[in-house]
Amino acid sequence: MADNIKRSWYKEMAVYQIWPRSFCDGNGDGIGDLKGVLSKLDYIKSLGVDAIWFSPLYKSPQKDFGYDIADYRSIQPEYGTLEDFKAVLDGAHERGMRVIMDLVVNHTSDQHEWFLESKKGDDNPYHDYYFWRKGRGKLKPNNWMSTFGGDAWEYDENLDEYYLHLFAKEQPDLNMDNPKVREEVKDIMRFWLDMGVDGFREDVITFISKDEGLPMSPYFFPLGTGIEHYMHGPHLDEYLMEFKNDVLSKYDCMTVGEAPMMTPEKALKHIAEGDNQELNMMFHFQHMEADCLFNVWVRRPFDLKKLKRVYTNWQTKLYGKGWNALYIENHDQPRIVSRYGSERFRVESAKMLAVMYMCQSGTPFIYQGQEIAMTNCPLDDINDYVDVSTINVYNIVKKIVGEKKALKMAHYASRDNARTVVQWSDRKNAGFTTAEKPWFTVNPNYTTINVASQEDDPDSVLNFYRKLIKFRKENDIVIYGSYKEHDHARNDLYAYSRYLDDKKMLVVCSFSDKNVRFDAPEGFELSEGKLVLANYSPCGVVNNSFTLRPYETRVYLWE
Repeated sequence: MADNIKRSWYKEMAVYQIWPRSFCDGNGDGIGDLKGVLSKLDYIKSLGVDAIWFSPLYKSPQKDFGYDIADYRSIQPEYGTLEDFKAVLDGAHERGMRVIMDLVVNHTSDQHEWFLESKKGDDNPYHDYYFWRKGRGKLKPNNWMSTFGGDAWEYDENLDEYYLHLFAKEQPDLNMDNPKVREEVKDIMRFWLDMGVDGFREDVITFISKDEGLPMSPYFFPLGTGIEHYMHGPHLDEYLMEFKNDVLSKYDCMTVGEAPMMTPEKALKHIAEGDNQELNMMFHFQHMEADCLFNVWVRRPFDLKKLKRVYTNWQTKLYGKGWNALYIENHDQPRIVSRYGSERFRVESAKMLAVMYMCQSGTPFIYQGQEIAMTNCPLDDINDYVDVSTINVYNIVKKIVGEKKALKMAHYASRDNARTVVQWSDRKNAGFTTAEKPWFTVNPNYTTINVASQEDDPDSVLNFYRKLIKFRKENDIVIYGSYKEHDHARNDLYAYSRYLDDKKMLVVCSFSDKNVRFDAPEGFELSEGKLVLANYSPCGVVNNSFTLRPYETRVYLWE
């Protein structure tokens, strides 16, 4: 292995993300909870994953389903208690799995004690925990806009001041420039790490430092006017390093930051390995823009060449310097089969997409339901949606394009597509709950798409994920190998190779619903390689070429 490649446990793991409200209901009230998670730990372990990442479990009014935190040291009562969490933590550790918590410290809930105190007046010690500002006459303090739609300022008539919220109005931004706030964050980290948690996914962490004075923006950017003043603020590196040196470096833990508008060059400022490393990995969004312009609501035809450019950029620029975090689904993204794959070829495209991203260098994250190829679930009425972002953006968009088109856009773009309940079986409510009705919609296709129907099917998407994860763990070339893209000009085929020591691997993925021809690149004699993964029964190779069927994928290995 190359001298500049360093082994680490967080590089060699695969992570399963749980959005707790929709994972499994263990007490029959219609809402997913920790008892439900506890009952499914053996299932999670059976996937071959090494860690669980929980979306927020903390006490919350649930205006943004846990990303509005009212108490960082307690569990949302609907999900259980701290004792229930400790049971899950112990159960995961007993099975050799680590547990990663969501750390949401750019903002709190407006019901958090700190914010309630801050509203009592500018002489309250908590007032400066947030960004309270006077208006400019009848105007807001500046022209920034919320990423969830509308102004980023909410007026409080008792104080005659506005507070900043880059997300929902119920999510006031914390003032990280206040050293007392940073000490609070460090205490929160210690609380969970001392309990045994193994790391954090840090929500929009690159937003925590704002430009001094919160200046006006000269640009208009829907859902983000002003972003240039906070997406990589003046003290971001300083604060991240403070968190690392004072807390994180004292524990055997890992961190992955979430960072909108991120590039490989910017990411390396935070994740480059060495003494100045602030975070271990970085979630970015660029690969989720192959079917849209910046935001999935601004839909464009899927562009494979754009997707390949992004992946190649991150794979090559980070190699030997920093570590990639790999994902294609999460709680903020619609289902990938419905976006980059094909519902008509659901099984084939789901397997292909899994190979496409999980055979690259980096730590793969798998979102609940992704392993059985769950699909989007369009709802008939905007009142059926529950996601605050969806509702806010819809209300803005409908004024421009009308209700019918805005609802169609929501069908494709809404985060609620990923938040329907996990489909465990073909029983009532998809086996998610024994309650009469679950908290949110069950996708009607649960009778055919569910875990139970795939468990004993050797050709199922579920068992393909298990096989793929096992292959990755048993072959260092998948984890640590270098990367080279082939046939970059093609918009129907994604082929790349990996190299480590004297081994090489070739990954071929069709993004077409038609047959497409593939000619192996020079130096790859297919007859001498071993076909180690495929989503179709093998067909013949002629003159070092073969024809890929719709959404076919193949992985060849030379040892």
